[in-house]
Amino acid sequence: MKSRPSFQDIPRAQRLAEHAFACVRNLLHREAFSGVVLLLATAAALIWANSPYADSYHALWHAPVSFGFGSFGVSQSLHFWINDGLMTLFFLVVGMEIRREMHDGALADLRQASLPIAAACGGVIMPALIYASLNLKGAGLHGWAIPAATDIAFAVGLLALLGKGIPSGVRIFLLTLAVIDDVIAVILIALFYSDGLNYSGFALAGIGALAVLGLQRIGIGSAFAYVLPGGLMWGGLLMTGAHPTLAGVILGLMTPVICLPTRELPRDAVGRIARELEDDSGTAVASNEAAQSVRELRLAQRELLPPVVRVQLALHPWVTFGLMPLFALANAGVSLGGTDLSSATSHWVMLGVAIALLVGKPAGVISVSWLVVRLGLCRLPADVSWRGVALIGLLAGIGFTMSIFIANLAFSDANLLAAAKLGVLLGSLASAILGLIWGVLYVKRLRSQGSSSAA
Repeated sequence: MKSRPSFQDIPRAQRLAEHAFACVRNLLHREAFSGVVLLLATAAALIWANSPYADSYHALWHAPVSFGFGSFGVSQSLHFWINDGLMTLFFLVVGMEIRREMHDGALADLRQASLPIAAACGGVIMPALIYASLNLKGAGLHGWAIPAATDIAFAVGLLALLGKGIPSGVRIFLLTLAVIDDVIAVILIALFYSDGLNYSGFALAGIGALAVLGLQRIGIGSAFAYVLPGGLMWGGLLMTGAHPTLAGVILGLMTPVICLPTRELPRDAVGRIARELEDDSGTAVASNEAAQSVRELRLAQRELLPPVVRVQLALHPWVTFGLMPLFALANAGVSLGGTDLSSATSHWVMLGVAIALLVGKPAGVISVSWLVVRLGLCRLPADVSWRGVALIGLLAGIGFTMSIFIANLAFSDANLLAAAKLGVLLGSLASAILGLIWGVLYVKRLRSQGSSSAA
């Protein structure tokens, strides 16, 4: 009987390539690496926008990009397609994360989620109040929701940089808080940052949503089948005046959290088809029947995971390491020397955003958490101390992606938008630095407590 080829029989170039791809896959699954990539994209945007080639930076993102078919055509700037088009995928992943957490995660048990929910509400209300108090007069008040958001990738990435000394409860607390922040941010965008609604577009969006439900009802599991209905929802919301990226959130919340029902359990089908593919000698049968079996095997493997997990796993690396850095590159390019802060409005917009992120976020998270625990409404997780809550509050002050996104919706004036972005960058950077310093001290204290208790 002929033995199967071993790994050593594979050509050396192929083995090296497989090792390289394995290293890349391992790197892509490290949360700290996503924060590093986002930071590099931000730095590149700032350097480019403040270099002698700044004109090319702005010209690139405002270059028209057209799509057409026959007499129908759409032409918008590259900046529009990134912020209003591609970011729909980011919100799709956010919607699926919320859906998973509601099904079997931190949001499934209200008692477990009550403290992070309360902390997230405090982390939204306090920064908004601080910003509003500094911008009561003038057009700057419209940006009150800018410091309300938390950047999950940056916050969790920096937490991962602190190593395994961070208790798991702190990470779960921060993740839950960030998810709730995303929920609140989406609601704020829908309520306060959508233009006057044109209700004719709701019909098109409704048709798209009904098509999604219909495809789910008849058991269509391929994600590609939902692209056209999702596009109808996106176009309908764009027509209404609501922000079209909300289509991503709606689709994410509609994604099934359980596997589609099948005549045969996917696990059993995988085993049966694998046996059919092998003859007595252990080699694959080369025939049309084998090709059909391979197709059935792929379908059975697909159904081993619920759609919400499968689609999120497929999109996550593209969103985290492609879309979000692209968004940062397109939006973080603030001219530090060219931002006009001479007017009182732009000056207080910048200060309001920075102070609200740096002071308001941790103050809101810590104070509301302390209040609800003090009143007996919630209790701290077993491995989370008040120092851990303070670390969560500081990292929650990293607004960045979502804050810049809301700033683009809040201000049409270029100077106010630049001031808001500068405030986001300064506030997020200061929060990140203080969070890392506090985190290092926090981990050292935990280790010293562990060594003293062991002694």
